[in-house]
Amino acid sequence: DRGLRCAGKAALGAEVDVLLCDVGDAASLAAMARQTRLVLNCVGPYRFFGEPVVEACVENGASCIDISGEPQFLEGMYLKYNEKAAEKGVYVVGSCGFDSIPADMGVLYTRDKLKGTLTAVESFLSVKSGPEGVCVHDGTWKSAVYGLSDEDNLRKLRKKIGYAPVPVVGAKLKKRGFLHYNQEFKEYAIPFMGSDASVVKRTQRYLHTELQETPVQYGAYVNVGGLGSVIKLMFAGMLFLLLVKFDFGRKLLTKYPEFFSAGRFTKEGPTQKQMDGTSFTMTFFGEGYSEGQDPQNGKPNVKICTEVKGPEPGYVATPIAMVQAGVSLLEDAASLPKRGGVYSPGAAFSKTRLIDRLNRRGVEFSVISKPEI
Repeated sequence: DRGLRCAGKAALGAEVDVLLCDVGDAASLAAMARQTRLVLNCVGPYRFFGEPVVEACVENGASCIDISGEPQFLEGMYLKYNEKAAEKGVYVVGSCGFDSIPADMGVLYTRDKLKGTLTAVESFLSVKSGPEGVCVHDGTWKSAVYGLSDEDNLRKLRKKIGYAPVPVVGAKLKKRGFLHYNQEFKEYAIPFMGSDASVVKRTQRYLHTELQETPVQYGAYVNVGGLGSVIKLMFAGMLFLLLVKFDFGRKLLTKYPEFFSAGRFTKEGPTQKQMDGTSFTMTFFGEGYSEGQDPQNGKPNVKICTEVKGPEPGYVATPIAMVQAGVSLLEDAASLPKRGGVYSPGAAFSKTRLIDRLNRRGVEFSVISKPEI
């Protein structure tokens, strides 16, 4: 943000400086935060490295965006820094990567495209890979290992926050079983294990309590393929859940990610060819009530189907989402929530042009089928 000024806006100079700072050195983080309006925070697993960056930003008046998919970190930052960020007038917006911009903004997009009142949405994620297969860096694997082993503390944290319950409007959305066959896609699906469901819930709670908008119920799933894939997944999942409970098991899982994930997670991460051949589609099935119909009475009478699709999720779509969230925070400032604080993406960006920006950069939101009464 130290560039040349032109037409009243900051423009980048020809030289972009490199500032060295270390999450273990608070003074270096403070010096960095004092020189900018916005920090893009990429230090994962965030449960180990994320907080010092948030603290430095809040203390020194810089906004902060991250790509964490770790509910415990995201909600912990809300508990600790929401009030302070509001006082300082800065915005801390978590989960601005693949977890959870497609899901969170996708629900809002679906709501805005339905003529009437959207009351429930389910999303189904499909990841397509080329001949080289798909692969993810083991940082994400570590986040999952430590997150699943620490679920008790997440429950305690939520109790401490004391969230207001989100009212159920319209017909109650039924939870699907752990494994179910999806007729629409002709393959099996399981609940999505990332932060999407918790992030969407936080957004819906905020929009309901602060803006009196009708809250939308949400379920997040991922398509896993045919029976062969299911058997492999069940075996790997049982082994993972068994090992994650013990210190020795967690050491094994983090030391040999490739072995325990059947090659899906590696210490090297994906090759360029793997990234080029991979893409994602997230399909949203929404239901609600037509205009003039009371959502508190009777069954939903309209449906809508929308889609968010984009390039490889972890390393191509995630930086696109993060950077466009950053641009929205800087350029759509008048459309952000009135006061600073710690926000989910949908809470921060529901009134901004973020979806338009993403559409122009290859993360595309579209309506697949219009509602029919």
